[in-house]
Amino acid sequence: MPEATILVHGGAGTLSPDRLTPERRQAVVNGLKRALQAGQRILAERGPALDAVVAAVSALEDDPSFNAGRGAVFTSGGTHEMDAAVMEGATSRIGAIAGILGPRNPVQAARLVMERSSHVFLAGPRALEFLQSHGVPLEDAAYFGTEDRRAALEDYLRNEGKPADDFNRHGTVGAVALDAHGNLAAATSTGGMTGKMPSRLGDTPVPGAGTWADRNCAMSATGHGESFIRVAAAHELAARIRLAGEDLPTAAAAVLAAVADLGGDGGFIAVDRHGNAVLPFNTSGMYRGQATGTSPPRVGIYAEPLFP
Repeated sequence: MPEATILVHGGAGTLSPDRLTPERRQAVVNGLKRALQAGQRILAERGPALDAVVAAVSALEDDPSFNAGRGAVFTSGGTHEMDAAVMEGATSRIGAIAGILGPRNPVQAARLVMERSSHVFLAGPRALEFLQSHGVPLEDAAYFGTEDRRAALEDYLRNEGKPADDFNRHGTVGAVALDAHGNLAAATSTGGMTGKMPSRLGDTPVPGAGTWADRNCAMSATGHGESFIRVAAAHELAARIRLAGEDLPTAAAAVLAAVADLGGDGGFIAVDRHGNAVLPFNTSGMYRGQATGTSPPRVGIYAEPLFP
């Protein structure tokens, strides 16, 4: 049995190197490591992969450095609309939630949909009613907004929808894990794209597009959601492994190429049942990291090897 492992991403929407000050860089690194450690602690106690990915994504949602939960981007109307999904590979259980504002941790809301409803996907005001009926506290909009995200919206509107860099375009957080029992899980959460049309949904909450886990692999994506949806990217990765017999790196390269062929950019993290992991991207960078067994977490930002 391979060692338990967890991977996280904090989005392919990275700040350009000239804008990533030492303070911001350290905040990102610390945030990625906290998320990895949150999941790693669960895996070290032989806990389930599902618990590990939800814990890791919750940590990223709580960190304003990332575009999910606190720190979510603004729509063109100056509002927040957040999406999230979780999937457990061994059971094919899925929970997704979309277009919501209120729960501090949308990923936990998605898990609640999976575990406490007879549905897979909830969206809009009635979704909030469901969450409230199960005791989920809701925050005011002011909790989620940050000065950086407000400035990104103003920049987007000032430049007529042409963002300055990947940070102002998109960003998502996610985690995938393989636990000590050989089970896989994936979780993804996002505020969407800066300046998006209100009611727009990307790939994050769509099973098989931005989030997927089965008995062979688990994947969480970030980037231009429309392109990931059009190629059913996460399910395509799983299908190439299950049906075509491709190994994880080969399948991952093909999926990212298919996204690029549609003019899409972004990246993803994935792990297979053997413990093999990939973290590919075709943007200027992708906040990402991995922790295996009891080894210290390693993280990366741009096109560089993961570092402690």
